[in-house]
Amino acid sequence: MSLAIRLEDKQQAFEELRDIKTYLAGRNWFPGTSGNLSIRVGEFTPEQFAFAVTASGKDKSVNTPSDYLLVDQSGKPIEATGLKPSAETLIHCEIYRATGAGAIFHVHTVFNNLVSELYGDRGSVPIDGVELIKAFNIWEEEAQIEIPIVPNYAEIPRIAELVEQAILPRIPGILIRKHGICAWGANAFEAKRHLEAFEFLFEYAYRLALLRK
Repeated sequence: MSLAIRLEDKQQAFEELRDIKTYLAGRNWFPGTSGNLSIRVGEFTPEQFAFAVTASGKDKSVNTPSDYLLVDQSGKPIEATGLKPSAETLIHCEIYRATGAGAIFHVHTVFNNLVSELYGDRGSVPIDGVELIKAFNIWEEEAQIEIPIVPNYAEIPRIAELVEQAILPRIPGILIRKHGICAWGANAFEAKRHLEAFEFLFEYAYRLALLRK
């Protein structure tokens, strides 16, 4: 399989990234240039694929011609560029490889950091019977889910190597402790829906824990 990407597919991915970046920036989910977004482009096998990803160190509240680049399954740019992919790109690589997802969104918010610390030693965030679980296509009445948490390390490869084992089949996301959430879906629309649902559930879990004290 060739990693050659059609121009129109690249442009479509960049346009989708711009739209979702603008929307999430409006929710203040990218403090201090944190977070990253990616959309897979072209054909896929676990051994070879490509995706468009946000460039490192950019102010995500503004749009410029140099906000995105294309990388391969190892997180390396596949076109000549002076841009660097976002720091957590290797985590995206492992999620794509393990799931075949179409898009991955990673944000750092107060509630996802708080809840990851609240349940960090447990290794997962328990959610019991909340209606928004249905956003993950889980339709059982009073469904119970566990959202996995992995440790945070300064070296991103150490986090990336934990990803495949941490993924749970019905849960399209992983929390990194005191860091942020990676949420994914078959496309940008689904990944956005999952991300919003996770953030609602994190705030719910944190506030519920406070009420129970």
